[in-house]
Amino acid sequence: MQAKTFDVGPGKELAEIEAVPWESLQAGDVVNIHWRAEPYRSKWVICRQGETNKPIVVRGIANEQGYLPIIDGRDAQTRKELNFWSETRAVIKIGGSNKPADAMPQYIVIENLEIRSARPPYSFDGRDGKTAYDKNASAIFIEKGEHIVVRNCVMHDSGNGFFTSHLAKDILVDSCFIHSNGIEGSILEHNSYTAARGITFQFNHYGPLRTECLGSNLKDRSAGLLVKNNWIEGGNRQLDLVDATDSEILRDDPRYRDTWVYGNVLIEREGDGNSQIVHYGGDSEKKEWYRKGALHFHNNTVVSTRESQTMLFRLSSADERVDCRNNLFYVSAGGRQLALIAEQGRIDLKNCWFSEGWVPSRGKLLGSINGEETCFTGNHPGFLNIAAQDFRLIKTSPLIQGGTEWQEGEFEFSAHYLPHQKSTPRKKVSPLPIGALGAKES
Repeated sequence: MQAKTFDVGPGKELAEIEAVPWESLQAGDVVNIHWRAEPYRSKWVICRQGETNKPIVVRGIANEQGYLPIIDGRDAQTRKELNFWSETRAVIKIGGSNKPADAMPQYIVIENLEIRSARPPYSFDGRDGKTAYDKNASAIFIEKGEHIVVRNCVMHDSGNGFFTSHLAKDILVDSCFIHSNGIEGSILEHNSYTAARGITFQFNHYGPLRTECLGSNLKDRSAGLLVKNNWIEGGNRQLDLVDATDSEILRDDPRYRDTWVYGNVLIEREGDGNSQIVHYGGDSEKKEWYRKGALHFHNNTVVSTRESQTMLFRLSSADERVDCRNNLFYVSAGGRQLALIAEQGRIDLKNCWFSEGWVPSRGKLLGSINGEETCFTGNHPGFLNIAAQDFRLIKTSPLIQGGTEWQEGEFEFSAHYLPHQKSTPRKKVSPLPIGALGAKES
């Protein structure tokens, strides 16, 4: 069957999103949603299957100024031919439906859309009339699905910006802007909250949550998690990487024991809730479910402007460890406010830079820190312009060649983050620079 293209918007074949035959999309079909001044007030489910080289694509078409079409969950309508589970949980939902018949969605791309406002007190026109969103509703919710790409989307003003259940597999979140989500006074909703068998976050811009919202920025319970080349600013914690509480399949996956975080800029601001940057291990009462493996934390730039203490890592048990190499840890209040580890677990340092005067722990150190002799300290790492958040290094910074030797095949490191939601090629050099961004290219 020949693939079809559906154009939605002013002067197009279809005026509203509800006119798209979501229930019968086929491999290779493309839905183009064109910008218009008035937001689209629509919500829908995709429960269909594309193919490897013929994905189902839902694509926003920006206007001449680059503004993306807006999908607004407030007072949203759903096509009458659709009937899907958990309609209170999302604006755009993948998987889990009665109409069309339930299946495992595969090979789906969602790109170039701004999706917003899936949270109380907002409501939509549901099966039972006017219906309120749940607190944990999301701009995009993957309830089940495999080989899904979410690219260059803005997700905000929702309980969770982006959410996947443990029935998700092979997910890519690429070049998105995820910010201003959460529920006031609650620690349970986050800018993104995910569990999957294989998920990669790359070149995304994570901004702060909504005011008085207490969730983390990127919270994850996956097996096969890769967080590379992102900008993550604010949140109760920047990274909260804990146990898979809903899935034995995830916990039994060999990738569950190794988590990769590299090339990221992580920013702790004054007034952010928790002083910890990264939590790794678990947060349930089932300690046997904890990750009990290695967090590979390489070539990240961590900047804290807190006036009080900053804690880099909290490891949940003695069985978690951090392979911590080539990272830059800068605290504007001075190294005396910088602690490396909460209490337990193991940190293996290699060629990192710290603000001078850092301490191992604020409490009793029950774990171990190794490799301190390979690291460097100072008052200033040589940022180009810290006030402008330009954390590239000046060309005279000793950090440019202060990292470990390049090891081919260790991890992919061919690009670095370019503010915002972009990337730029990275030269393969040896030794590697310390930090995420290297020096400004001439």
